[in-house]
Amino acid sequence: MAATEHEALALTLHDSEFAAIQKLAYRVAGISIGPAKKALVVTRLSKRVRELRLASFQDYVRLIGQSDRAAELQTAIDLLTTNETHFFRESAHFDFLRTRLLPQRRAGETFRVWSAACSSGEEPYTLAIVLADALGEQGWEVLGSDISTRVLARAAAAEYPLERARSIPQPLLHKYCLRGIGAKSGTFQIDRTLRQRVQIRPINLVQPLPTVGPFDVIFLRNVMIYFDTATKAQVVQQLAGALKPGGWFIISHCETLNGVTDALTMVQPSIYRVPSLR
Repeated sequence: MAATEHEALALTLHDSEFAAIQKLAYRVAGISIGPAKKALVVTRLSKRVRELRLASFQDYVRLIGQSDRAAELQTAIDLLTTNETHFFRESAHFDFLRTRLLPQRRAGETFRVWSAACSSGEEPYTLAIVLADALGEQGWEVLGSDISTRVLARAAAAEYPLERARSIPQPLLHKYCLRGIGAKSGTFQIDRTLRQRVQIRPINLVQPLPTVGPFDVIFLRNVMIYFDTATKAQVVQQLAGALKPGGWFIISHCETLNGVTDALTMVQPSIYRVPSLR
C-alpha cells in the first residue's frame, strides 16, 4: 500500500523495528536509546518516513540498514538527538576559561581548545570570542567537531538568526559579529577574523580519533546523556589522551564523570584535569 494512503494514520513502531534502530544508533554513534524512548523515536522519525513516501517503519529500518545509505542513517541519528545550544551556554565555564586558565597559559605556545560536540557552532564561536577578547592576535585556535554533517554545515557558515545574539554580551557582539543586511537581514555572522581561527570538521567520538591534539582544554558538554557508562568511559579516555599534560576537561553542569574514568581529577563540579606529569 502506498505511503500516501497512510498519511492520516499513525505509524506503528513494532518492537523488532525499535530494537533495530537501537542497535544501529549504538553501533554508529554510541547512542543508547532506552525502552522509555520508544515514543520519542516514533515522534522524531515519523515525519521522515512520510517524507520518503515509505509505508512503514519496517521499510525505513530496511533503508537505513543498507550499506549504501549512510547519509540517511546519519539523518536518522540527527533526528534522534537534540542539537539544542546557544552562545555562552553555561557561562561560568567561559568565565573560568577567561579568569583562571588563560592567565596561566605558557607564553609562546598556541592555546588550543576543542569543542568536541559543537552542534551548529555556537560553542566553538563563543570560545573564539572569549579567546580573541583575552588574547587578541596572540596564538590560539579552536576546533569544533560533531558527528552530524547537517549541523556542521551550519557551523561552518557561522551565520545565525538575530535572536540568537541575545545571549552574547553587547560589547562582544558589536566587536566580533556582523549584522546581516539586504537578503541577510534578520541574521548575523561571526566576523571572518574569528572564523579563520576556528576549524570545523566531522569527528565520531566513538570511533578511533584522528590526530588532532594536543589541546589545553576540551569541552564535552551535553552529549554524554546519550551514552551508556561503557561508551562514556571509552569516549572520555580517548579525549583525555588528546589533552596536554595538565590539560582541562569541561563537561556540562548536569553531568558527572564519577565511575567513568580515573584519568581525570575533578577540580570542581563539571571541571576536570589530567595530571601535569604522566
